[in-house]
Amino acid sequence: MEMRRHLVQGVAGCLMGFYCLSSAVALAWVIYTSFKSNAEFFASTWALPAQLRWSNYTYAWANAEIGRYFFNTAYLSVLATCGTLVLSSMAAYVLARVIFPFRQVVLYFFLAAMMVPAMLYLFPLFVQLRLLHLTNSHLGLLLLYVSMGMPFSIFVLTGFFKTLPKELEEAALIDGATPWETFWMVMLPLARPGLVTVSIFNFISYWNEFFWSLILLHSGKLYTLARGLQTLFWNLSTESRWTELFAGLVIVMLPLIAIFLLLQDRITAGLTVGALKG
Repeated sequence: MEMRRHLVQGVAGCLMGFYCLSSAVALAWVIYTSFKSNAEFFASTWALPAQLRWSNYTYAWANAEIGRYFFNTAYLSVLATCGTLVLSSMAAYVLARVIFPFRQVVLYFFLAAMMVPAMLYLFPLFVQLRLLHLTNSHLGLLLLYVSMGMPFSIFVLTGFFKTLPKELEEAALIDGATPWETFWMVMLPLARPGLVTVSIFNFISYWNEFFWSLILLHSGKLYTLARGLQTLFWNLSTESRWTELFAGLVIVMLPLIAIFLLLQDRITAGLTVGALKG
């Protein structure tokens, strides 16, 4: 039995190692290919560039309007993350700490929203946004991002707020704090690990989002990075300018790689604490 367990762990470790290695090789290939000329790319796909061509990044940023798409995505992701965090933290606090009828039903309602495929509500949601004149606008996309991120955020934060001791609330009330002051100044800072975890996952989700930006945005100046990268692919592939396309892809990936490298410990710790205490 012990040998079988070690064998299963060894096979799983080998598979995970192979997956990580293949991902690292693919990432390295994209990065060094982005510095090659198109002639070098077609001459040898795997060869290293003779010299670093930073002009590929200049072209992708300015001429291909990656800079505009980057700005659109950055401010939409930041605003959507902040909006989701504020609304979700308040809803999660009420669901975790306030006793009222059908509290569990409300919580299950939010959880059910995580299980509904987007295809089921695509058409009615698009019609509703069009009637409200929110299609082809960042405001409509922002509202959609916030509503999509709330179920997961409420699920995670509810578990964090349930673990906080009630004595802290009682002490704050005795000192004359209002319920809002208790939430904002006492309970919310204590849930910081959960807030950080939720913020990171939501930001990454908003940064990579493509489906709804494809459906709602039709004007090039409003495109997000994922939507703009598709347009960049069609434009540059017809001209066989593949290395500039790889440069644009690297620009899209760099913020997410930086976030993961800087905050991977917080991500792991936040999810672990929520799993143990929720």
